[in-house]
Amino acid sequence: MAEQAVRPQDRIPEDMPDGVPRDLPGGVELYHLRPDGGILLADREGLRELGPEREFLRFIDDGQFAHYLVGDAATSPERPSNATVKLGVVGPRSAFTPHAHGGEHFVLSLGHAACGLYDEARGRVTDVPLTPGTLIRIPEMMPHSFANRGDAPLTILAANTGYGIDHEDYAITAAEAERRARASFGAPNGTGGPAGSGAMAAGALTDSLTDYRALAAALRDIEHAQRTHGIAATTVRERLAARLRRVAAALEVPR
Repeated sequence: MAEQAVRPQDRIPEDMPDGVPRDLPGGVELYHLRPDGGILLADREGLRELGPEREFLRFIDDGQFAHYLVGDAATSPERPSNATVKLGVVGPRSAFTPHAHGGEHFVLSLGHAACGLYDEARGRVTDVPLTPGTLIRIPEMMPHSFANRGDAPLTILAANTGYGIDHEDYAITAAEAERRARASFGAPNGTGGPAGSGAMAAGALTDSLTDYRALAAALRDIEHAQRTHGIAATTVRERLAARLRRVAAALEVPR
């Protein structure tokens, strides 16, 4: 999905809340990340809500969206910006297709989320619950999936080293890992040996060292865990905290 330019008529400065300065310097942007998952962007031309129809890109799966703050979808080692930083919106009670990134990955959750990670040393999937304000670092090439445990859209802040979402190594799924394993089978320096013979490790030094068959197997394990256990629900305490957070956010908006 191509990023769409926002037309002047789409901006609605008359809705600028009292707490947002009306004389922001050019180039300055203010983002309000609401407890309900909405994102408001204000600049000197006015206020608008970011959404699927404007200034959002598809984020790995249908129904998930991203808005770049640093870098863009074409960022890569050949077209570097050192890292990409983006706002993401994860649909209610949904999860990304399990994948691995070519670079390390940082995710700040602003809601109740969960991250399923493949623990190679223990040979099992570990599910890490996340609460608002939790930042998780995921090493490069570690199989994982991110889920929204709540009933409202979840806003996240995601930073990746070196890769934008258009790069082939941004999100390697099980199907893609299996394709690469088949393509590399029998190559002199390939990775088509037995799954236990290589180090499918987080932090593989180069693509030539990645055991794609083992990577695919680990991603399939996460898929199996998702099918078997589903997405964990929020607790009663978490739901109460979410309501109180919305009340607090409403009280903090200047009148």
